Amino acid sequence: MNKILVVDDNEQNRYLATYLLEHAGETCDQAVNGEQAVEQAQQNSYGLILMDVQMPIMDGIEAARIIREQGLCAKIIALTAKAMRGDEEKLLASGFDGYVAKPIDPENFIKQVKHWMLEDKIHP
Repeated sequence: MNKILVVDDNEQNRYLATYLLEHAGETCDQAVNGEQAVEQAQQNSYGLILMDVQMPIMDGIEAARIIREQGLCAKIIALTAKAMRGDEEKLLASGFDGYVAKPIDPENFIKQVKHWMLEDKIHP
């Protein structure tokens, strides 16, 4: 089983995502900004990174770009409150593999995460 990295500067969002994922049987680490996410992605093997887009110190778009440039293989999914028409294309062009809109809908969130994990055959 591969770990999931949950990256969000909002403690409640990190807690909710981690709680839902761990309740579904996943193992999670957390980071509070893009800089920490890059450091943790360099030190650990994650199957999936769920990353907030707007964060202090380093935003999710910059962190995703750096992770991609370093050749790290994790799927990177944006967690964004700004899920408007056209945003998906911008996020995909920025290095994300998909996105989940906030506020998090628990049932839809787990369904989408499982889809991305199965898509990469993270779980045989």
